[in-house]
Amino acid sequence: MSDSASFADRVMRRRSFFRVAGATAVTSALVLAGCDTNTPTPVATDPVLSLGSGDTGIMNYAYLLEQLEAAFYQKIIDTPPSDLRTGELAYFIDLRDHEVIHREFFKYVLGTTDAIQTQEFDFSTLTLTTRAGVLAAAKTIEDLGVAAYNGVGKLVANTVVLTMLSKISSVEARHAALIRDLQQPGAFADTTVSPVSGDGAGLDLLLTPTQVLEAAKPFFKITYSVASLPTS
Repeated sequence: MSDSASFADRVMRRRSFFRVAGATAVTSALVLAGCDTNTPTPVATDPVLSLGSGDTGIMNYAYLLEQLEAAFYQKIIDTPPSDLRTGELAYFIDLRDHEVIHREFFKYVLGTTDAIQTQEFDFSTLTLTTRAGVLAAAKTIEDLGVAAYNGVGKLVANTVVLTMLSKISSVEARHAALIRDLQQPGAFADTTVSPVSGDGAGLDLLLTPTQVLEAAKPFFKITYSVASLPTS
């Protein structure tokens, strides 16, 4: 069975992961599972970790980014800045919940054979003790996530996998818009992500996997390789 065909089979069998469970119930279960002290958290030990090839590699690439986002929001929730405005912590909890669902979805579809191990991240380069610092960091991470999904779509071989990535991408774009509006009302799609002139007028930016990993490098504890991913 081909790599693309196997992914189609997995996704079709497991699409009920989103459909049959309410977001609150799913998230609660996933968060509780993540807190289980009996569940080991393996960490990659290789100096360079290859994310794989074909659709497997692309899904692992997305899985890595969703791990990063979920860990980022969890850190904010664990130690929120004192100057957050009323109701804003609830936004970050919702964002964390979405990212946990995305993360666990990719892990579930990839399965134990293909999924990379659970990764750890370093957010020490970010200022997370103030509202302004948190929003600036969230903007960077969410914009990067949207650009990553935009740049990887053309590399997907299987249309079922592409559909699932597209559905998650649209949610990430909503996240990015929310963060920008919290920073400055009406700034949900400014010229830094949606150019208003030139060939890209009205289209969000896209980044290649290599560009995304380079931009996210300060948050990684090891080096990741996407050399085996398709480039066109």
